[in-house]
Amino acid sequence: MCLISKDKMESMASTEKLRFVLDGVKSGNIVVLEGGLTAEEQMKLIELTMIEVSDDFPGIEISGYPSKRGGFFNMRRKTRLTVVGPAQKMKTIKKGKDLISTIISSS
Repeated sequence: MCLISKDKMESMASTEKLRFVLDGVKSGNIVVLEGGLTAEEQMKLIELTMIEVSDDFPGIEISGYPSKRGGFFNMRRKTRLTVVGPAQKMKTIKKGKDLISTIISSS
């Protein structure tokens, strides 16, 4: 598992951030982002993932908590916390107001 601080995420450009997250997940890591991603960045991450899907990399599982305030149509709205992991390893089983429960398998 890899925990990335809000300061580290804010120091990167959007494209660099997405590549960093995707490379971490493709390496088999669960990536936890303090400060999270905007809705637009999440969409781009999914788009980038779909391009790179293969037998060795079936995709990602993503879950997060939205911030309390949103921007214009919530596109600039960042999540407070985002968890991203390999789809074959991570299954979100419960998401509550302040808790994400997940099962992580070793296969």
